[in-house]
Amino acid sequence: MTASVLNFVVRYSPLLILALGWELVSRLGLVSSDALPPLTAVGAAWIDMMHDGDFLSNGFAAFYHSDLVVNGAASLWRAGAGLSLAIVIGGALGILMARWRAVNIVFGPIVEIFYPVPKSALIPVTIIWLGLGDGSKILLIFLGCMIPVTIGAFNGARAAEQTLVWSARSMGADRVRTLWDVVVPSALPELLNGIRTALALAFILLVSSELITSQNGFGYLIGSLGDNGSYDAMYAVVLTVALLGFAADRLYQMLMRRMLIWRQ
Repeated sequence: MTASVLNFVVRYSPLLILALGWELVSRLGLVSSDALPPLTAVGAAWIDMMHDGDFLSNGFAAFYHSDLVVNGAASLWRAGAGLSLAIVIGGALGILMARWRAVNIVFGPIVEIFYPVPKSALIPVTIIWLGLGDGSKILLIFLGCMIPVTIGAFNGARAAEQTLVWSARSMGADRVRTLWDVVVPSALPELLNGIRTALALAFILLVSSELITSQNGFGYLIGSLGDNGSYDAMYAVVLTVALLGFAADRLYQMLMRRMLIWRQ
């Protein structure tokens, strides 16, 4: 066994222990199997959900889709759209707040007020504004994820070494060039950390909003399956969301290391 494989096994052994504990607790009757189905039953339900779909053909290609895939695609679209808007707008706003006092005076108090507000409390507000469709969920994710991105960009840009800024200006760089070549690279580590926080928050807000006001998506599946008593399938969807979030975080960490390799 190579060192990399051994490190992988050691690192993720708690997940294996958790899975074995889940199975044993349910099989031994320590917890009602209705409330906590065995993990093997959850896995079987996941396979059934993946196979429970339609075979479609458009004349050029044929493909098979399941309810889990279709609802998952709807959820990931909403999360991706809201998070992308938060990264672009929140990142730009945070850097501008750090470099221009007038922008900070206008937007700083707004960010400070919204920071401690439970983001799920905005669900009714977004519904009133945009109804029950995708727009309200995208807006909720955007508003919730923009705060950590803005704060990360702000802290990173504020930490930019003033000596480098002065050097760039003395060499003839205008404000825009100085911002792009000096401030943005300095803000990148904190900005990327803020985006990582926002990535996790996007999954939380997505499922929370879909549980309440949606006719498709992961949250809708969780709620409808729970209402029907299909707890093994419900847990299968919950685990799917958890694994997608876990994979997204790991992929993002790999991206972060590549983007920050210049610091080494």
